[in-house]
Amino acid sequence: MSNEKRQKSGLTAAWVSRAKPKDKPYKLSDRDGLYLLVEPSGSRVWRMNYRIHGKQRTITFGRWPELLLGEARERLLDARRLLAKGIDPVEHAKLEKIARSLAATHTFEAVAKEWLDKIAAEGAAPMTVKKARWLLAKLYPAIGRRPIGEISAHELLLALKKIEATKRYDTANRARTASSQVFRYAIATARTERDIASDLRGALITPKTTHRAAITTPVEAGALLRTIDDYDGHPLTKTALRMLAHVFVRPGELRWAEWSEFDLEKRVWTIPGHKMKMRRPHAVPLTRQVLAILAEIEHDSAYSPFLFPSLRAVDRPMSDNTINAALRRLGYGKEEMTGHGFRALAATLLNEMGCWNPDAFERQLAHADGNSIRRAYARGQYWEERVRMMQHWSDHLDQLRDGAKILRPKFGHSGS
Repeated sequence: MSNEKRQKSGLTAAWVSRAKPKDKPYKLSDRDGLYLLVEPSGSRVWRMNYRIHGKQRTITFGRWPELLLGEARERLLDARRLLAKGIDPVEHAKLEKIARSLAATHTFEAVAKEWLDKIAAEGAAPMTVKKARWLLAKLYPAIGRRPIGEISAHELLLALKKIEATKRYDTANRARTASSQVFRYAIATARTERDIASDLRGALITPKTTHRAAITTPVEAGALLRTIDDYDGHPLTKTALRMLAHVFVRPGELRWAEWSEFDLEKRVWTIPGHKMKMRRPHAVPLTRQVLAILAEIEHDSAYSPFLFPSLRAVDRPMSDNTINAALRRLGYGKEEMTGHGFRALAATLLNEMGCWNPDAFERQLAHADGNSIRRAYARGQYWEERVRMMQHWSDHLDQLRDGAKILRPKFGHSGS
C-alpha cells in the first residue's frame, strides 16, 4: 500500500507485524503524524515529528511490540493535546520522569528508612533502632510503596487494623507511634504536610497494662539471692545477676556497660545518654558490695571493652536474653521474675521503707519527669541521699540473702 493511502486509512496491526528490515532505516506512516521507524536491526519504534517555538523536534513513544498500534495512537493524542497548549511533549516527558524518580524516594518505606538511618546516626540505642525498624516493616506491605504525601488516615488505619486483628494490640499501637515519627520527619523534609498518624489516637484497642513479672517481698527476694549464689552457669552471667540486684538499672544498660564508664576511685558509674532510655546521662553510686563484685571480674581491656562480653564475639556485649535465660535455669518462670523485675523489687521494698525522698528514688531509677522546670531543678539534686540509699539497699540485700526480713535505715531522707 502506498504512503498516500496509509495517510488516509492508517496502518493495521498486521502491516506493522509484517514490516521487514532493509539496508537503511525507513518509515511506515500511520496518521496525524505518527509513524513507525523500522531499523536495519529489525527494531521498530513509534515516533512523531513536530515543530514548537520554531524548532523541529522528534518524540519517541516506545518500541513495538511492547507498545502496540492502539497504544501508540493514544500517546500521539496526548502529545498533540500538549502541543495545543504550547507544551513541548519531549520536555514534559523529561519532567514526568524526574517526578517519578522523586516519587520513588518519597514512598513511606523510603522515608521510613531514611528516618531510621537518621536516628541511628544521632546515637539512638541499637535496640531502639531495631525495634522501630521491626514495627515499621509491618506497615510496608500495605503502604510501603505509596507516596507518603498521598497516604490517608483511613489507609494507615487499615494497615494498623491488620496488626490489631492478630490480637497484638500493643504492637499495633507502637506501630502507630513509630509511623507518626516518620510522618513528622516527612513534614520536616517537605515530603508531606500532615502527620495523619496523630489523627488515629484512640482508634486502636488499648491493651490492658500488664506489669513485668517481679519478686516483691523480702522473703522471696532473699530466696532469689541465695539461688543466684548457687548458680552453676557461666561465671560472668552469675556476676551480672548479682550486680543487677544491687544497681537495678535496666538490663540493657547493664549489658552494654563498659569499663571506661566506671570511676572506681570516685565510686560512680556514669552511663552515657545514648545508652539510656530517656537519652540523658545517668550516674549510679557504687556501693561496697558492687565494688567487690567488680573486683571479681577478670578484666583485660585489650580483650573487650565490655564488663559482660558475648562469648561468641568480644566486641559485642552478652545477649539480651542471657539474664532471663539464667533466671529460667534457676527455676524462675517468666511469670515470676525477669531481669527488669529487679527494678520493681527495689522500687517496692525501698518505697515501703518510707525513708527516702521520692524524687531521689525516681532520679535513681532514671525515670522521666514530665515537668521540665522540675526536671531542670532536680538535675543536680539528691546525689548524697542517693549514695546513702544505694548503700543501704546493698546492705539490705545482704541481710535478706542471710535470712533477715528487713533492715531499717538509721537515717531518713534529706527533705523534699
